[in-house]
Amino acid sequence: MLNDELKGQIQTAYRTFLENKSLKPRYGQRVMIAEVAKVFGNVALDDEGHRDGDPAVAVIEAGTGTGKTVAYCLAAIPIARHLGKPLVISTATVALQEQIVLKDLPDILRNSGLKFGFSLAKGRGRYVCLAKLDNLLRENQSMADQQQIFADDGFRIDVDEAGLKLYTRMVEALGGNKWDGERDSWPEALDDQDWSRLTTDHIQCSNRRCGHFQQCVFYKAREGVQKVDVIVTNHDLVLADLALGGGAILPDPRDSLYVFDEAHHLPDKAIGHFAHNTRMHATADWLDQIDKNLSKLLAQHPLPGDLGRVLEQTPMTARDLKPHQQFMQQALGDVADFASAEDLGGNIRPQYRFEHGEVPQELCDMGMELKAGFGRLSDQLQRIVDMLKEAMDGETTIGVSEAQAEEWYPLFGALQARAEANWTLWTQFCLQDPEGKPPTARWLTLTDNGDIEVHVSPILAADTLRQYLWNPAFAALATSATLTALGKFDRFSHRAGLPRSAVCTLAPSPFKHAEAGLLRVPNYGADPRDSAGHTAAIIEHLPDILADERGSLVLYSSRRQMLDVYAGLPADFRQRVLVQGDLSKQELIRQHRKQVDDDQPSVIFGLASFAEGVDLPGKYCEHVVIAKIPFAVPDDPVEAALAEWIEKNGGNPFMEIAVPDASLRLIQACGRLLRTESDSGTVTVLDRRLVTQRYGKAILNALPPFRREID
Repeated sequence: MLNDELKGQIQTAYRTFLENKSLKPRYGQRVMIAEVAKVFGNVALDDEGHRDGDPAVAVIEAGTGTGKTVAYCLAAIPIARHLGKPLVISTATVALQEQIVLKDLPDILRNSGLKFGFSLAKGRGRYVCLAKLDNLLRENQSMADQQQIFADDGFRIDVDEAGLKLYTRMVEALGGNKWDGERDSWPEALDDQDWSRLTTDHIQCSNRRCGHFQQCVFYKAREGVQKVDVIVTNHDLVLADLALGGGAILPDPRDSLYVFDEAHHLPDKAIGHFAHNTRMHATADWLDQIDKNLSKLLAQHPLPGDLGRVLEQTPMTARDLKPHQQFMQQALGDVADFASAEDLGGNIRPQYRFEHGEVPQELCDMGMELKAGFGRLSDQLQRIVDMLKEAMDGETTIGVSEAQAEEWYPLFGALQARAEANWTLWTQFCLQDPEGKPPTARWLTLTDNGDIEVHVSPILAADTLRQYLWNPAFAALATSATLTALGKFDRFSHRAGLPRSAVCTLAPSPFKHAEAGLLRVPNYGADPRDSAGHTAAIIEHLPDILADERGSLVLYSSRRQMLDVYAGLPADFRQRVLVQGDLSKQELIRQHRKQVDDDQPSVIFGLASFAEGVDLPGKYCEHVVIAKIPFAVPDDPVEAALAEWIEKNGGNPFMEIAVPDASLRLIQACGRLLRTESDSGTVTVLDRRLVTQRYGKAILNALPPFRREID
């Protein structure tokens, strides 16, 4: 229970923090502290110290400027320390993760009077693998020949002189304690291909059997994480840990207090985590390489016993599987009528979706053949991996030394993982979806080089999150500036699978929206559904709308419209415009700030990624122009499959999905205007549907309470 001593600690920490920072208490912040303390502090315990009772989940929408990081930390850290359980803070973006670790937590530690340790937890792929680094620098051509078969799995060994120099410098930096082995702390940007040769995953890692285990930078970092009170990580790593059963990478969920910041991303992250894809032609080539190169390996290194027998069988399995892969590629090409589709990021890729997730029987039959073949290949490779593991342990003699087994283990582990991933994909591709349950989305895309990519994905992650996160977790908080849609938590609750016991709260922003901001909906006589007419109206009026602004942001739902507007603007106005895609996001924002600092007007043209997480305070963003209500692209295969399922069950997908989603995105876009309490400016929405359609009025009424000017 939340006793008086704990309440006093939390209140004292908040009061001390405000005094030391010369800040005034914020109502929304106090609401958030109280709610987190109530949910986290009133969890009943069983005899083993685990939660006894319903899931303890708090859901808090905290408006911009609330100071939510300070609020949840001051409430949760004393409770976590009292219980002797770790607080796991998870974010969706690297930017917020770095802000919490480098700025917020040190600030709280200095100014609150609380004593706690904290650490950043990253996935294995962010750390150098010492075994791989060692292997890359060995002048051993026979090993190079062996590794050539693994080229597609990040094991290309044709290292050029520049690569050798880089890897040598890394070894020297590690030896001199000038580098901790993290990719992010290396002083230069690292090419993905260079890094892929240096890192590993849980499939390839031989763990304690590795000759470099005692010096392993990943395991040292992981050991450090286990000793601190607060662990900062990301949604992807939490989901990866849950997929491994929980407690494999991060602390056991039953003993963890979670905070999910940017929680509105969690459902989509979970969907993506359980989605699968494969490229048909690339996989056929990979099977061919297994056949040729494993046969070559056996010719160079004849092996006795079980290992030799399985190694002889594996190339034959790959050889038998390849024609099935090619037949399926041909059949998919015959069935698919590829139509170009644009996603929210403005990327255009030809795709074909199986309606209702239903795959024709002929393709299912062929898919079952592939499932069986990849199952055999995966089993054989797993047997090889198991025997290599035994050889590393010195438990058996299989014709290879412990050192040779250690070199081969990660390589065959990568092959096994890819074979198993294909088995999983074809299993899901051919699976009959249970009646009454949300179906699996199944679709094809055509790559730039003409390969066919097969995709399967769940359309909702609610059951998964409920089963693997909310139910086992000791306690959890989901928070964000945008969790409600149309003023309700229903959308997030449905998609995140929140338990019935979840407590949902609004912590209001301290901003005085009506004084600081103006929302305009002008009437230019153009309907956004008439794409050409709407684009022409934007071209005509945008220079006048932004005539007097220093820094502005114009947000589009379509890359095509963004580029068409830019092309149609007068040349003198185009000079002030920076277009997403021409530069990296970071560089574009840097140039925008520089132009404004130099007293030159600057306008950013951006898509969905600029509608959230972009911080342009004060003069850097005095006007946000939103071209149209940001409805999801109708061609998104997961959203389309979800809409089909809702309609099939008698629902209205437009009102149940499209409108709430658009409401959420529009709120996020409007949130770019006021970033501090001293900011002011205008939001202009060039979409009359906000006032002419019933659903538009519902979206309008859910927006921040700016003053309104509607023509």
